Amino acid sequence: MWSRFIGDTNGAVMPIFALALVPMMGLAGAAVDYARAGNARTAMQASLDATTLMVAKEASTLPENQTSARATELFSASFNRDEVQSLQVSATVTNGSSGTTVSSSAEGTIATRFMRLFGHETLPIKVHASVATASDGLGCVLALNPSISGAITAQGTTAVKLNGCSLYDNSASDTALTVGGSATISTDFVGVVGGIGSSSSGITTTNGIRTKIAPVVDPYADVEFPPFSGCDEHNYTAKNTATINPGVFCGGITVNANGVLTMNPGMYYLDGGDFLVNGGASVTGTGVTLVFTSKAGKTWSAARINGNATVNLTPMTWGPTKGIVAFADRRTPAGTEFKFNGGANQYLGGAVYVPTGAISYAGGADTSTSCTQIIGDSVTFVGNSNLAIDCSRYNTRPFSTKVMRIAS
Repeated sequence: MWSRFIGDTNGAVMPIFALALVPMMGLAGAAVDYARAGNARTAMQASLDATTLMVAKEASTLPENQTSARATELFSASFNRDEVQSLQVSATVTNGSSGTTVSSSAEGTIATRFMRLFGHETLPIKVHASVATASDGLGCVLALNPSISGAITAQGTTAVKLNGCSLYDNSASDTALTVGGSATISTDFVGVVGGIGSSSSGITTTNGIRTKIAPVVDPYADVEFPPFSGCDEHNYTAKNTATINPGVFCGGITVNANGVLTMNPGMYYLDGGDFLVNGGASVTGTGVTLVFTSKAGKTWSAARINGNATVNLTPMTWGPTKGIVAFADRRTPAGTEFKFNGGANQYLGGAVYVPTGAISYAGGADTSTSCTQIIGDSVTFVGNSNLAIDCSRYNTRPFSTKVMRIAS
């Protein structure tokens, strides 16, 4: 019987087929598992690309130790693939001479369905992305209002020169940027969320004009000035030559015509009164931050620097408000007027940051070796102005929407 079984060739293919079926099923199962992993990887890459772009836009305002946490938050909001487990997202921001680079990665695992039969229970997935943003074309003028007409305006015979820096307008109005009369604006780049309400013939740029851009992130949105109390001075007036120290100036600071005021380094709180500098007056200070506020929330302080006033103020380069020379409380009623109209003798180094106020500006020396940022709810140029963005020594924060490239 045994010899007949061995010699019988009927049905001999069955055991051979059974043996061959094992690797065939393994290969087919592996193909299914790898296809699932490939689809998940494609989705991960798309989410990571979007995450990296968002981190790049926010890079100037993100604390260094929160970059990965913010990337994880953004990635989790857009990536919804439950089959991917053990997700880890990281991101780093590198500032170099040619610009800022954000590099990020995401990795996880996907459970196998067939390959686990051969001892492989998971497949690893990992993706990378990087975004490089330009260091040239950094903004020096930004209007934050999201909707009004003429959020940035230049009228009459005004000549605005932005030396090596750019102008951004977050208003979605079709007439967000208005340049009328014989006014001119010369700048590196113009970016407007909405449109230009007049002929662009008065605008000259090195790198063009773009409308319908994404809004520019407020670079100082997370900055708060330290709390204060009491009053060190009431309705202070400099009539002749005087030197003052930082403190709380209830009722504001006034410098009369022909008055000469020196401000020692530090923070000056103007509580419920204006910073008024009359024509012919002189104000100087190095390492100074002016805070416009109202402890009682009733009478709000503002700035009034009149024509022919000599003003030379540079910001504190330390502390929470570093880089900001003038900081208006965010509770200031919308449209409150801040008039920085000192003309050619006015130099405000660092950032003039008035997020809810209407800034009227005329001033600045005709030089490329200076630093002035103007950020307000709206900005109106009322006279010849010269701004530049050589700000490395003042610790100001850059802002820009330019993205040079993204690589995966």
